[in-house]
Amino acid sequence: MGQRGEHIALKFRIYDGTDIGHNSYAPSMTVSSLKKRLLAEWPQAKTVMPKSADEVKIIHGGRVLENSKTLADSRITAGNETGEAVIMHAVVQPLVPKNKKTGKNQKDMQKMNSCSCTLL
Repeated sequence: MGQRGEHIALKFRIYDGTDIGHNSYAPSMTVSSLKKRLLAEWPQAKTVMPKSADEVKIIHGGRVLENSKTLADSRITAGNETGEAVIMHAVVQPLVPKNKKTGKNQKDMQKMNSCSCTLL
């Protein structure tokens, strides 16, 4: 990782290959605040738009970054020697509404989602 106080150049690739949010960010910035900033910069003409920062998942090195952690906590390092930005993926994952119905309907859903095999 770079020296303390050094900013990290990042850019975020969305579903169609477009890069957004190309900027330098402080290692002390939280993932949650980074998501809010990306939400403000999200291209309005795109077919997939997050409604809130909670719907945005940031992926780096095969890991989904946690909202409460900082970039430094997430082990985001400065780019390579040429000074290129680190590319992360920003994925929109809509929140699933919680089913308010419980009891019998929930049991029916479990039956529908399960499978069984019978050997003769």
